[in-house]
Amino acid sequence: MAIRVGGQAFLSLRSVWQRWFLWVLLAVLVSALLVTVVWLAGRHEAEQVQAALDRDTADAAADLRAGLQRNVQSLHALQSPGLDPERWATESTALMRGHREWLRLEWRDRTLRTVAAADTPYRVRHFDDDSRRSAQSDVALACASARKTDGAAYSPSHYVALPDSGGIEVMELCLPTEGGDYLIATYTLRDVLIELVAPTLRRGQEVSLTEPDGTRLASVGTARRSGSRVFSTQQLIDLPGAALVLRVDGWRAAPDVFPNLLTGLVTAISIALVSVLVLLARDTRRRLRAENELADTLAFRKAMEDSVITGLRARDLQGRITYVNPAFCEMVGFSAEELIQAGTGEAPYWPTELAHEYQKRQTLRLAGGMPPREGFESVFMHKDGSRFPVLIFEAPLINAHGVQTGWMSAFIDVSEQRRVEELSRATQERLQASARLATVGEMASLLSHELTQPLAAIASYASGSLNLLQGAKGDGAEVAMAVRRIAEQADRAGQVIRSVHDFVRRRDRTREPVVPQALIDAVLPLVRLQARKLGVRIDLVLADALPTVLCDRTLVEQVLLNLARNAMQAMDMPELRERVLTLRVTRAGRIGAPDAPADMRQWLAFSVADIGSGISPDVAERLFTPFFTTRADGMGLGLSLCRTVVEQHGGVLMHEPHHPRGTIFRFTLPIA
Repeated sequence: MAIRVGGQAFLSLRSVWQRWFLWVLLAVLVSALLVTVVWLAGRHEAEQVQAALDRDTADAAADLRAGLQRNVQSLHALQSPGLDPERWATESTALMRGHREWLRLEWRDRTLRTVAAADTPYRVRHFDDDSRRSAQSDVALACASARKTDGAAYSPSHYVALPDSGGIEVMELCLPTEGGDYLIATYTLRDVLIELVAPTLRRGQEVSLTEPDGTRLASVGTARRSGSRVFSTQQLIDLPGAALVLRVDGWRAAPDVFPNLLTGLVTAISIALVSVLVLLARDTRRRLRAENELADTLAFRKAMEDSVITGLRARDLQGRITYVNPAFCEMVGFSAEELIQAGTGEAPYWPTELAHEYQKRQTLRLAGGMPPREGFESVFMHKDGSRFPVLIFEAPLINAHGVQTGWMSAFIDVSEQRRVEELSRATQERLQASARLATVGEMASLLSHELTQPLAAIASYASGSLNLLQGAKGDGAEVAMAVRRIAEQADRAGQVIRSVHDFVRRRDRTREPVVPQALIDAVLPLVRLQARKLGVRIDLVLADALPTVLCDRTLVEQVLLNLARNAMQAMDMPELRERVLTLRVTRAGRIGAPDAPADMRQWLAFSVADIGSGISPDVAERLFTPFFTTRADGMGLGLSLCRTVVEQHGGVLMHEPHHPRGTIFRFTLPIA
């Protein structure tokens, strides 16, 4: 049992997995596709932003190199006619106004001693001779490199502390002159970024100069905001004697999931796809629920069709069989496939001798003729050739659009009903014959009873006459002989009557134990036949655990049948709408009869009650008198016979009013 339950659970789990596997796989694939598309779109946009930043940084690096080169050319222009102390102040001051990135411009001799100097007009003076000596090594190195290459050379950057702020990062440019002197320009790296780099590069980004090892020297632009995404790029500024790196950091505000139209479009399509999947899943769920309900309905319908014993058949408008239920197949002995494949010709279950008649009836039906609502009887043929009667009910088959598509027929095999009716008829005839025999016996008994007394009187008178004629001679002797012959014939007639009486009473030896239900069941079909004609309803009331009774079954059945018929005839009145016949069997109680048996516990009481007109007192006095009847066609022996039969069993038959109307006949029988 546990293995079977486990197997059913495994099959159920397998069915659920097979049903939902494709949906789970589809959902996983769609989710992976959506994530991949969004990731690729974001990556594409990031690459575009990075490429634009690289391009702008490269342009800024080129601008920076060009600006430094232009500054070198400006220094060449300053010394082109030769350095003149008198013109130095004017020309150097004008040059410093045009170059904000310069902090100081110096004219030094070949020993690097300062000949003249000019400071930028845009800042307070930061250098004095003492502070400049601290940077002498870097300047000397740059000038040595410049002299060696006969061109401009730059010193490494260095930090200059300021008294009122933190300080600035500076770098010197050394350019040798034709006279062996040097022109030294001091750059502030922050002003280099401001003056030589396009302002648009600083918009929303941070631009900085760093050492090749990443040490930040100076920066301008927008500082990094919290929650932003960083895009960084850098370009090497390789200067003679020094190397700088131009670094640009771009900030992108968070979130950065759907940054552009392409991603938004992909997202919208993805949402639409997910919505379609949700709607498809909902529709599939509704379809599965409808399929399950339909399967349950079909299973319920099939169970009903398999359980009914009524044959069902559906035909289309051309007369082809489209459906038969198992009961119909069992009824005719053909399978459903054989019946459906039979076509529009003669049905295989039509009797050969009636096929022509059935064909005409089917043609009339297909032409639009309506069958009788109450049905009609016909005869079908089983596959083995046997015939059986059926009761047929037909109705048009209407589809959901109100159009007739064929005919639906129901068949009831009435073979058993006909057999029961035949058996009931035979039983009725047997009971009627028994009734006639019993009547004859009763009449013989009555006649013997009535004739015994006059025969006894004749015998007595004959004996008296013989006593008077005893000793007579002549004619007296002959008279005595005649009287003796009369006495002998009267005695012989008495013997014949006693023989008949003994023959009638011999039925007492046929008593047997009988169940009360069997007595009721034996007469009930006959009672129902008459009750159906008169519209009488029959109520049966049998107490529980009733014992058997010892009786002559045939005679007692005749008593029950006679009492039931009398009761139904008593209710045959047009004004009586509701007619009820009650048959009741109980253990006998005190019934009030003067000659009732003393021990009532050994008896069963059978009662037949009606709700007819009742029995008047004058009729009640002569009710059991032989040959007394209130019906024109009655013999007046029924109740007398019933009482005789009951009394022969030791019981008693009586009647009493049935309240509120009617009569109850009750008789008792001994328990076996």
